[in-house]
Amino acid sequence: MTADFAALPDLAGRLLGGSVLAASDESFAAKENLLNPWASRFSPETFGAKGQEYDGWETARRRPDASGAYGHDWALVRLGVPGVVRGVVVDTAWFKGNYPPHASVEACALPGHPSPAELADAPWTEIVPRSPLKGDAAHAFPVDSGRRFTHVRLNMFPDGGIARLRVHGEAVPDPALLDGLTVDLAALENGARVLDCSNMFYSRPDNMLLPGLARNQAEGWETARRREPGHEWAVIRLAAAGVVRLAEFDTTHLKFNAPAEVSLEGATGASPSAWTELLPRTRVQPDGRHRFRLDGAPPVTHVRLNIHPDGGLGRLRLFGDLTPEGTRTLTDRWTATT
Repeated sequence: MTADFAALPDLAGRLLGGSVLAASDESFAAKENLLNPWASRFSPETFGAKGQEYDGWETARRRPDASGAYGHDWALVRLGVPGVVRGVVVDTAWFKGNYPPHASVEACALPGHPSPAELADAPWTEIVPRSPLKGDAAHAFPVDSGRRFTHVRLNMFPDGGIARLRVHGEAVPDPALLDGLTVDLAALENGARVLDCSNMFYSRPDNMLLPGLARNQAEGWETARRREPGHEWAVIRLAAAGVVRLAEFDTTHLKFNAPAEVSLEGATGASPSAWTELLPRTRVQPDGRHRFRLDGAPPVTHVRLNIHPDGGLGRLRLFGDLTPEGTRTLTDRWTATT
């Protein structure tokens, strides 16, 4: 599966706090498996009390009612990070004789923390029309909508199994939750993104911007071993323009592949080219968290993280304050998508 939107964050991912709130049925396999961050796994002839075990969501076989209608099964997902959905992946990996022949996806936006009952009465918008599926395959569906959504509903017709659901898009935070506070300007959930990097052989640099602590070295950014002069780098677009006051570099779990030193540069503009040093080359240690104040740093919209010469980071945190321009940017983005 290849799609332009696949590089965008999975807004429904468990690592971002996504959750399957309810499902019509989960007789054979639990609905929560839909959002597992790893690729679906399968061990043949592994039978439990409910039959062959699947790393996915699987419902019972439907039978027609008195009118001859079969109905359909559904799963209700709260996005970990609300935002604009650019594409959806419905993956039927390992479901070969028990996959649904069709699926669709709807989305809605409600404030606060609605219950499944409250979401049932929400105004739902179809973002992926009823579409055919194949067994044991990932199906990529681009979404043409500029609206911000908080929840999606996956429908399968009439029943069967789906291994994974991915909802790729752009985070759109509520500016009321950020304005006037010290926030992590590099947090993916606040709208930050890695735009480019020199190397991502082992894992993607966007992992550094995920919430929480990395549970292992695969949940951060790690490069290949560098065999030539120079160093590796990643360019991060911040949530919006702001002043970074504290930088945290977390090498937890990176015991033999942490960088020797890190440095940080900042710039402003849509396509920054003039970089200003925010933190000079500074030594870091393996398997630990390192915090450095950045006194007197100028306002920036982008930062370039340099790791010398190579290695990885579990997390990068850039705590600071939005500028008035940054607040306006977030407010304009919010207004345009809600």
